[in-house]
Amino acid sequence: MSHLELDHLVQRYGEHTVVNGVSFRIETGSIACLLGPSGCGKTTLLRCIAGFEPIAGGEIRVEGELFSRPGCSLPPEKRQIGMVFQDYALFPHLTISDNIAFGLKDETPEERKTRVAGLLQTIGLDHQGNKYPHELSGGQQQRVALARALAPRPQLILLDEPFSNLDVDLRERLSVEVRDILKQEGMTAILVTHDQHEAFAMADEIGIMHGGAIQQWDTPYNLYHRPANRFVADFVGQGAFLEGTIIDEHWVEVDTGVLESQKPLACCFDASPACGPGSRVEVLVRPDDVVHDDASPLKAEVLHRAFRGAEFLYTLRLPGGAQLLSLVSSHHNHAIGEQIGIRLEIDDIVCFPVQATLSPP
Repeated sequence: MSHLELDHLVQRYGEHTVVNGVSFRIETGSIACLLGPSGCGKTTLLRCIAGFEPIAGGEIRVEGELFSRPGCSLPPEKRQIGMVFQDYALFPHLTISDNIAFGLKDETPEERKTRVAGLLQTIGLDHQGNKYPHELSGGQQQRVALARALAPRPQLILLDEPFSNLDVDLRERLSVEVRDILKQEGMTAILVTHDQHEAFAMADEIGIMHGGAIQQWDTPYNLYHRPANRFVADFVGQGAFLEGTIIDEHWVEVDTGVLESQKPLACCFDASPACGPGSRVEVLVRPDDVVHDDASPLKAEVLHRAFRGAEFLYTLRLPGGAQLLSLVSSHHNHAIGEQIGIRLEIDDIVCFPVQATLSPP
């Protein structure tokens, strides 16, 4: 039995459908993420799971127990779900220890003290329980908010854009810390974010949302290397597309030459006539697929470059006019307008029918 199960969930505001037939399952102890652009329905979906909004169709179950269906909804306070918000929502007049203990109403004083002390140690603030929220940094306050949500040992933790108020470096570091804390507590959790770096750092599995629907539910690795459609390919990671012609199930010809795929070619990983020999397709090329090689006969012009410390991200123009991105060691410092040698190294080719292009909103 799955820990959390959504079955064809639908939510509408008037005649506008915000969530359109979403289904997925999360196993106990797993961290999942709803990732997508603004307006895709991910926060509405989280609110439905929390019980803040009734649903128009489908069902929500936790540990087999029915939480929501049209006309029937378990109140939020009875769902044993912890919430972590982007604005922390800590009580300014309470100490850190008292904030964490706020939801521990049924425990004895000794049980509360033990649970709070354990969580303070877990979040790395074991000697700061007597401080007040304003005396802590933003990252520390967010860890306290997480500890408060964890304190009553809920069935599920929901995190709504929890790091959006923090700077980029702190966001990435804290997302790893929060994942470790959730795993240490054995907690099942769902994160909502528009930031794929946060999603990749925290989640075991990710649902890419667009237009109120899940476009792909998968591991971070598969979303990057095996996107199910053009929207996912565009939204996750960086990359470019080269037009080409399929030769057979393992070979496709592009401007740079003929590429071989270790796995049989399938447009959107679904056997289709659009992937037959002679079909025109767009081949996904990630920056790490474009290897700098001074000895290569294939040359590309440097159009732009972005210094990233250990690497440059180069925007390159091929002789035929197509553009690619390439990650190159920063020891190779090339000027704009310079011609550099490259080669493509793509093990498993991902391609999409030219006519199937889906533009993001």
